[in-house]
Amino acid sequence: MADMTDQPLERIPISLLVNGTKRTLEVAPWTTLLDALRDRLALTGTKKGCDHGQCGACTVLVDGRRVNSCLTLAVMKDGAEITTIEGLGKDGTLHPLQQAFIDHDAFQCGYCTPGQICSAAGLLAEGRARDADEIRELMSGNLCRCGAYPNIVAAIEQAMSRS
Repeated sequence: MADMTDQPLERIPISLLVNGTKRTLEVAPWTTLLDALRDRLALTGTKKGCDHGQCGACTVLVDGRRVNSCLTLAVMKDGAEITTIEGLGKDGTLHPLQQAFIDHDAFQCGYCTPGQICSAAGLLAEGRARDADEIRELMSGNLCRCGAYPNIVAAIEQAMSRS
């Protein structure tokens, strides 16, 4: 029986449009999108929280939809458009959600903030939330260990009123 450690490491070429820039890389089949973004593309704004899809700290937008990048294999998103927290603002100007989070002090430690903001951007694009209760429900997959939820909801309401 062959020893698996003697096998060459398989790499699969993929292409991603990350924050408006085409990026090509070769990844192992088991590489998560989160690890590809952080470790291979040096986009460390997206955080690794629980690594089980339970906290939402790793939320990015894939083709405009909210995705837990820790549960997504990079090879599955070959050809996809990825938006991370680094890609939300344009030309040195903060995204309205980033500004709203500052205006409402919607972060304490800030660890979950990139995932919260990316998830909120997806939420706004979905157009399903009409009030604070719906924002809380539709953001329930993003946890804040500091308990800044009232400020997060206020920030999203502010951005929602301006979009």
